[in-house]
Amino acid sequence: MTVTVAVDAMGGDHGPSVTVPACIDFLQGAPVARIVLVGIPARLEGALDKVPASLRERITVRAASEVVDMDEPPADALRRKKDSSMRVAINLVKEGAAHACVSAGNTGALMAIARFVLKTLPGIDRPAIASQLPTKTGDTLVLDLGANVSCTPEHLVQFAAMGSALVSAVKGIERPTVGLLNIGEEDIKGSDVVKQTAEMLKASKLNFYGNVEGDDIYMGTTDVVVCDGFVGNVMLKTSEGLAHMLYEFLKTEFTRNLLTRAAAAIVYPVLASFKRRIDPRRFNGATLVGLKGVVVKSHGGADAFAFKNALVRAAMEVEHGVLDKIAQRIAEMPHPRATDGDASGPLRAHA
Repeated sequence: MTVTVAVDAMGGDHGPSVTVPACIDFLQGAPVARIVLVGIPARLEGALDKVPASLRERITVRAASEVVDMDEPPADALRRKKDSSMRVAINLVKEGAAHACVSAGNTGALMAIARFVLKTLPGIDRPAIASQLPTKTGDTLVLDLGANVSCTPEHLVQFAAMGSALVSAVKGIERPTVGLLNIGEEDIKGSDVVKQTAEMLKASKLNFYGNVEGDDIYMGTTDVVVCDGFVGNVMLKTSEGLAHMLYEFLKTEFTRNLLTRAAAAIVYPVLASFKRRIDPRRFNGATLVGLKGVVVKSHGGADAFAFKNALVRAAMEVEHGVLDKIAQRIAEMPHPRATDGDASGPLRAHA
């Protein structure tokens, strides 16, 4: 299958100096993939001058006259910049000219534009941000990581269904285990929203493991961990900061004096392996799940290696039919859909 990825080449802290080399690297490892670079042509064409002809023929440049700033209010980006590289890239997915969109740009703007242009899948009220985090045994999918600060139990159940479908499609696990992030494993713990969510998950067809705590994420206790966006984003940023701090502590200790430098030379392969295992760039690429299209958000400060991994993630989701899998999983859920406005029905009584 030939996968075409539309890339917001201007987005992120570095723009074309990172996105273009990352796309070239991605294409070298994906011989049937294609890239549509969206951005200001003069800046993109210059970055493509030295690309081998065999790769250049698989890269198309699509002009966009505007760029969404990293600190720009999402509403302004949505209403005023209709020819931004981000908007044009997402439009390509809607039009069918691309299978997926990848951007390192403003997260709020990306979510707002993607939701407005692509709409949500049937049965989904709010898209969520999902990403893989490393564990002792591999990785775990966690969502939501910041799109929805306040959630109802219905929203969390939808996140669980989407996360389960995503893992099932990409990893081939028929019934992934789902954990609900809480302050304890016991049913009596947690907020009313979390308790109500747990009851609804127990009644669902999902493979609900039960409540999990923060340390369960990195133990790999479940395949999917569900939480609201406030908790998820704080957890994610704390984890990234901890990984960076641990590596800096090790580097400081091994450069303290001549003896520790000599020791560092001996154990260098171990240190290099440790750095690779905790390197967040390996897991760069958060999926905006719940949309009628594959949209992957790269970290704004990503380098070429990290951005390439976001491209790989997008292509993988397209190849494994993630959208169809999510739609199927949501259709199997016995609960009526929730809404962000007034609604009736048994589930809304829990909100």
